[in-house]
Amino acid sequence: MDIAAEFRRRARNGDLDLPLPGQGHTPQRLRALLEIARTDLALARLAEPHADAIAILREAGAEPKPGALYAVWASEIPGRTLRLIDGKLFGKKMFCTGASLVDRALVTIAEPEPRLADIDLRAFPDLIAFDESEWVTSAFSETHTATVTFNGLPIPGHDLIGPPNWYLTRPGFWHGACAPAACWAGGAIGLVDYAKERTRATSPHALAHLGAMEAAAWLLRASLDAAAAETDREPADSAAAAKRALILRHIVEQACTEILFRFGRALGPRPLAFDRDMSDRCQQLTLYIRQSHAESDLEELGRLSLGPPGL
Repeated sequence: MDIAAEFRRRARNGDLDLPLPGQGHTPQRLRALLEIARTDLALARLAEPHADAIAILREAGAEPKPGALYAVWASEIPGRTLRLIDGKLFGKKMFCTGASLVDRALVTIAEPEPRLADIDLRAFPDLIAFDESEWVTSAFSETHTATVTFNGLPIPGHDLIGPPNWYLTRPGFWHGACAPAACWAGGAIGLVDYAKERTRATSPHALAHLGAMEAAAWLLRASLDAAAAETDREPADSAAAAKRALILRHIVEQACTEILFRFGRALGPRPLAFDRDMSDRCQQLTLYIRQSHAESDLEELGRLSLGPPGL
């Protein structure tokens, strides 16, 4: 599959025009992302931030540019922060998925104050450089994840989205954090689909692993549905949204890890060594779930569970 062409085709056909989070149809939004990832995890890795960008712009009262493919580049790496100086953008941004595939990106800027910018990546090609050489794994190579350098790119005031500090403090940040978990879940359920097609009824140990994977897949769907329903009931509660997203991401990460573990034990080395699609999927899913910040997120969840100090 030509991932770039399929990404653009789906966007053009409206397949990526998903319900906005917190507006009554969040279960359908997360299920749609799950199904994309169930079919093609790399495509989901492009589709999810595109859908997130549309939701962010709409939350800010802005309109996405018609026909544009979007990314969200929000990773913050010490020593590689972006600076906005006299209306021009300088610095490097890592983990920029879709760098040479998308038309625009919502990009977080750290200095002199946290801002979010809607950047046209085609307007000044001489002021933007994409470097994919740092991405050494074959996992998600087709998504063209790069380190992007901005060399004085002009950022007009109308391309700044929301006020300073808006991006991280809005409820929608945490609603959006649930969407990658839906993609992780879809990637894992795709492994369960494959295992169901190839597990022999005469192999009791393989059947036991398959049964556990099926139970984990049920947990994934149920957890996403529950989180989505809660989002629709209380879309403006940032504290509840943060706690919910951290819980969901932990549950999904754990279930995906179990499926990866049992997949190999049920089917042995053959799919990892001789089936390119499944080998790629296992590598991609292993990498993708590392968007979970593991113990760091659990520590934050513990603090949220205790409530405000003094209560």
